[in-house]
Amino acid sequence: MENPSIAALFDEMADLLELDGALVFRVRAYRNAARVIRDAASPLRELVESDPKRLTELPGIGKDLSGKIQETLTAGDFADHRELRAKFPPHLLDLLRIQGLGPKRVKQLYDELHIASPDHLREAIEQGRLAELRGFGKKSVEKLREQLEKAGTTTARRFLLADAEQWVTALLRHLGAGRQFAALEAAGSFRRRRDTVGDLDFLVAAADPESADHAVQRLVQYPEVEEVLAQGETKASVRLRGGPQVDLRVVPPEAYGAALMYFTGSKQHNIDLRRIAQGNDLKLSEYGLFRGDDRVAGATEAEVYAALGLDWIPPELREARGEIELAARHTLPDLVTLDQIQGELHAHTTDTDGKASLEEMVEGARKLGYQYLAITDHSKRVSMALGLDEKRLRDQWARIDELNSRLEGFTVLKSIELDILDDGELDLPDDVLVDADYVVASLHYGASKREADNTTRLVAAARHPQVDAIGHPTGQLLNRRDPYPLDFDALIAACVDTGCLLELNGSPERMDLPDHLAAAAAARGVRFVCSTDAHAVSHLEAMRYAVSIARRAGLTKQDVVNAGSSTQVRQALKRGKTTA
Repeated sequence: MENPSIAALFDEMADLLELDGALVFRVRAYRNAARVIRDAASPLRELVESDPKRLTELPGIGKDLSGKIQETLTAGDFADHRELRAKFPPHLLDLLRIQGLGPKRVKQLYDELHIASPDHLREAIEQGRLAELRGFGKKSVEKLREQLEKAGTTTARRFLLADAEQWVTALLRHLGAGRQFAALEAAGSFRRRRDTVGDLDFLVAAADPESADHAVQRLVQYPEVEEVLAQGETKASVRLRGGPQVDLRVVPPEAYGAALMYFTGSKQHNIDLRRIAQGNDLKLSEYGLFRGDDRVAGATEAEVYAALGLDWIPPELREARGEIELAARHTLPDLVTLDQIQGELHAHTTDTDGKASLEEMVEGARKLGYQYLAITDHSKRVSMALGLDEKRLRDQWARIDELNSRLEGFTVLKSIELDILDDGELDLPDDVLVDADYVVASLHYGASKREADNTTRLVAAARHPQVDAIGHPTGQLLNRRDPYPLDFDALIAACVDTGCLLELNGSPERMDLPDHLAAAAAARGVRFVCSTDAHAVSHLEAMRYAVSIARRAGLTKQDVVNAGSSTQVRQALKRGKTTA
């Protein structure tokens, strides 16, 4: 099994334990283990193959959890999970996929009303039975009804981009073994770098039937396949254990570019391309661009786009949001790239809820080739994370000053992730913040169901002279929590007026701002910071997901402040502008 599948199993075990009323430390152990497994730099099966004892080197993975991981890798599950799963109705856990229902609420529904499935819940809502329960007021029940209907219309589960990436990496390695194909690539929404991914699409260029058959056989024989859905001479579809459906297509090399375009672009993007082809008496399909029976182009994407009078369009932009018009005018943006990022501006340490020390985070950033790192531990309001008060923050800054005196070619920025309080005030006084190098302000508590309340708090923070950026601005948690209600236009206006930055948070569970909102803000002149919200050294590598948001939003290097040097970053901040 790949890491995401193992992590999902451990997350489910934590849910089951919570439903069973287990002690909180047992629940937390499995939740933490799931997070560690997802963050592991290498597939756990490779660690086990080399030396099973290496599992215990992972944070929080002791002998017991290590044994369960090994059992899962061998059997696809572990005994404790199977036994606990059998205690509950088969569809009870389906309730956890409904936003607004965590394990505690599902347990309450099950214990008090014997609700054991989404269908049971729907029936109870219609009968008004939820009014009997504490904590289920009229508004919350109506919201639950909306989320239940939304879940009912979702035909397929969507997976985080980071999880999809692990499956893609493993599958590319597996499919490519044993034979040299002309080309092999993942397409679909994964290649467009959407924040969540449904099915995985793979495309192979093979010049002969034997190679095509080899590709198909490699997929259906992949060890993680739970079910073969379809199999033919040039295509196959399978479902992975605990994972997505995987679709494979094999095409001849002369059609590969056209097929890659077809299986990458959004539906509307492809429709728009076909209209252009029709307007030029051409026919565009996954087999190529044709004039009559003659293939005009097809081997590469670039030649197909060129034959349509267009520049090649980066996959992240293929969403029918005006990119075709830009390609026709030869004015596509020069999108920011990962290698242009020169520093990290959102990272936590063991001084609050991070898993690595100040020195370890600095060393991790230096290994990535960065020039600077902002240590943005939480402020005191975030008590669950041991947030810093004024004294502890100044003590940390003194340690950063001492560390900077010993560093060459690298700067640690004295920073803070500042909580925005319920009334729009900030969690630390101005006479502290004025000494910071960088301040990112975020909502962590009390997000309101009322748009006006959230907007007032965020706009007040954006307009504060000591706040340089707004962190994870919409509060979304992918597949778990929708963005909170917000007048985003008002926040954009405040950022335009003051020069406040908006964060593109690349933490895989956040991916916040959403790309369409980032594009709207960029159109009005707002600038951004790409960051990871790193709580461990390995999290620093999630910068690629923040850059994916930026690229999908059409951002260039000039739009992203940490694509510049530390000097350029300081000049881009409010405090840099006021002291310049």
